Amino acid sequence: MVEFTAGASLEEATGKVLGVPVFAERNWGPGAEAAAEAVGDRLEAQLDLVDFNGKLGQVAIVPSDGPFASYAFVGLGEEADSETVRQAAGWFARAVSRIDSVSTTLHQVDVDGAARAVVEGFKLALYRFDKYLTEGKPSKVESVEFIGGDAAAASSAADTAGPGVRGAMLTRDLINEPANNKSPEALTAVATEIAAGQGLRIRVYEPEEFTEERFGALAGVAAGATNPARMVELWYEPEDAKAFIALVGKGIVFDSGGLSLKTAVFMEDMKTDMSGAAVVFGAIQAIAESGLPIKVMGVAPITENMPGGNATRPGDVLVPRNGTSIEVLNTDAEGRLVLADGLSLATEQEPDMIIDVATLTGACAVALGDKIGGLWSNDQDTAEKVLKASARTGERFWQMPLPADYRKDMDSDIADLKNISGKRYGGAIHAALFLEEYVGDSNWVHLDIAGPARWKEEEHYYRKGGSGFGVRTLLALAEDLVRA
Repeated sequence: MVEFTAGASLEEATGKVLGVPVFAERNWGPGAEAAAEAVGDRLEAQLDLVDFNGKLGQVAIVPSDGPFASYAFVGLGEEADSETVRQAAGWFARAVSRIDSVSTTLHQVDVDGAARAVVEGFKLALYRFDKYLTEGKPSKVESVEFIGGDAAAASSAADTAGPGVRGAMLTRDLINEPANNKSPEALTAVATEIAAGQGLRIRVYEPEEFTEERFGALAGVAAGATNPARMVELWYEPEDAKAFIALVGKGIVFDSGGLSLKTAVFMEDMKTDMSGAAVVFGAIQAIAESGLPIKVMGVAPITENMPGGNATRPGDVLVPRNGTSIEVLNTDAEGRLVLADGLSLATEQEPDMIIDVATLTGACAVALGDKIGGLWSNDQDTAEKVLKASARTGERFWQMPLPADYRKDMDSDIADLKNISGKRYGGAIHAALFLEEYVGDSNWVHLDIAGPARWKEEEHYYRKGGSGFGVRTLLALAEDLVRA
């Protein structure tokens, strides 16, 4: 992991490369004027050569005979905020990934939390999942120095970014792991390691307990799978906790669709379908590592959804933990089924708020694309708290409606509700309304991350594959609740 340290003043610093911020139309940010002077008269021609004008996403590295061997001019665009700083740091990291020692003044940009954003963007950009590559190409960066502008304070502030980055990295690794190597048993082992490392309490429900514990929906989804399912509880319980939140994550380690079988092309990324559980694991680790005085219950129903000989059939009825029965008409709408048990379990503990995270519906990705998650809630104040936290992290969520009159679309003739509406449109809304049946009177937020759970392209601190989207938002929410 890259180490961030406090360096010398700008006047005294030397090194291999110094990254400096530049705003649109080549307006110099902190440290950039000194960098321009060190490069000298040829700078304008060098920047013209690569058409650099300070747009966000641009990085121009120019050799120098000055205190640094080269200077990286890093575009920030028209106006900076924490997310543009984070993205600029990501672009910078990509540009200097083959250099072992790097320096920067990006933390001096006049934005709240700039140092933390620099650390997040830089480290997340250097992430690689090369476990199965015979010749991986990891970053060579070992250290980054904050130069000038009370660098010591910036370095100290940046330490707060560590837990969130490590939580997101863990989540990315879990999502990117092939399904054949992350059975429910394997993911449970990861949860056990997190618990041991952070001093958490863990409870694992084995399949033989499902009947007694009334996990009828999880058992139904797992019925066609060879690998046994699990229900995992993780508890972070510090003394003098100022709030109590429950996090519930969908953990479908591979989704074939069950008997309502997906086509091959739609199965290719279905190892991603446990992203919600991975986010819960990453978030509770980050919250515990941060030492925040907030009680957290993490719940992860974990299983495969497979078309085995004992698989749940369209038309079967399942009864989750809270007793609200479900007629299953599409076995590929399984995420909401396992969440019914997970949410019921969390509701019984009476937390201040429940947040579930799931790659739940393709309909949400159709509505919002692959970079924005959907948010539904039965309580506006709770929704606004989550949205405020997400705004600080750059993980974008858009609040969606929860119209009560849509609920009748899931009425069943033989059970309390169906697991699909049968209508072509509004699928993400119907899924949220389904989940609402299992949260009772709890303040509840549903986060559908079907789009952004997996990045489709490379840019700034995005890496193709599992994104870790949601971990830093849940950590920021916990930080906000502690400060409230």
